[in-house]
Amino acid sequence: MRVESPEFGVYYGIIIIRHSMAERRVGSAVLRFNLVPHLAVFRLVPQRGDSFPPYEAGQYIALRRDHCRLTKRVPVPEGGFAYEPDLDERGEVKRGPVTHSYSVASAPFETEQEGWLEFYVILERNETGRPGRLTESLFQIEPGEDHEIIYYTKIAGDFTLEKRAQGFRNVLMIGTGTGLAPFASMIKQLNHEAVHGRTTNTRFTLIHANRTAPELGYHAALHAIMEAGKLDFVYLPTVSRPSSPDLSDPHLGKGRGNNLLRLIYDLPMREEELMKEAGSDHKTRIVVEADLARAVRPTLPSYVSKADLQKRMEPSSTIIMTCGNPVAMEDVGRIAKQVGAAFSKEEW
Repeated sequence: MRVESPEFGVYYGIIIIRHSMAERRVGSAVLRFNLVPHLAVFRLVPQRGDSFPPYEAGQYIALRRDHCRLTKRVPVPEGGFAYEPDLDERGEVKRGPVTHSYSVASAPFETEQEGWLEFYVILERNETGRPGRLTESLFQIEPGEDHEIIYYTKIAGDFTLEKRAQGFRNVLMIGTGTGLAPFASMIKQLNHEAVHGRTTNTRFTLIHANRTAPELGYHAALHAIMEAGKLDFVYLPTVSRPSSPDLSDPHLGKGRGNNLLRLIYDLPMREEELMKEAGSDHKTRIVVEADLARAVRPTLPSYVSKADLQKRMEPSSTIIMTCGNPVAMEDVGRIAKQVGAAFSKEEW
């Protein structure tokens, strides 16, 4: 899936067309904070004298860098395509502009008060290890030096609570990796409104899954919002490749996000389900057995019980919203269908 992302070229023209009516501006990165070497939070301020347009939590904006390493699509013997460096007549990699849309991780009130947009970005790589064209350039940014980021004067998208979750008593959010970004924006905005007296009867639950604890973006902020209790909110962080400190941390869940959801709804792990589906197919069983052996069995953080979560997420009054890894989102949709909950995923 990743080799067919805008990072590697296949949707590049579509993004340009989508934002053709918006104007381009040159903003500046004023912060790049690396959680780990391949995962960072960026803050972008607008062009001098300009401001970002109003937006709703959950929306996205197109960003561009002009000196990115370009690629070209080439057929591969086994079928399909791969993306290889696009070389000039001297054998050097061509450089040029690349545009890609990113969910905004900051809340609207933060942008209104502080002026910046915030993004939670991974250095994307394809299966050969080659970095994504735009994220490679973003991770070369040094605030105060190579800091310019072009942005389009339109923040768009309908992955918002008003469009997707209106009328539901319970909203369950599942973000895998940087798919947390729209949910971080939503929860921060909802908490801000609750602090200022604009309360809601809706219950919000967020599962954020990443590989290790340092990769759990906004972990401290989300935990603090839950602890403050102004918003009816439960935060469930979980790690799929836990380190030794992660394994001993009772406040962290363990396992993939979709498997944590399966645990809550008393369903088998996806890997166990696939093993059953494989039947007597020997080749498939070998692959699935290896996946099952590697999978971390899901456990909940110690401060919540499965019984309480089941009451909180009663399927008939729950919508499950998800963003992130396509395989995980597909399984979350499968779970929602099995238990009878509504389902919505982010895709653009």
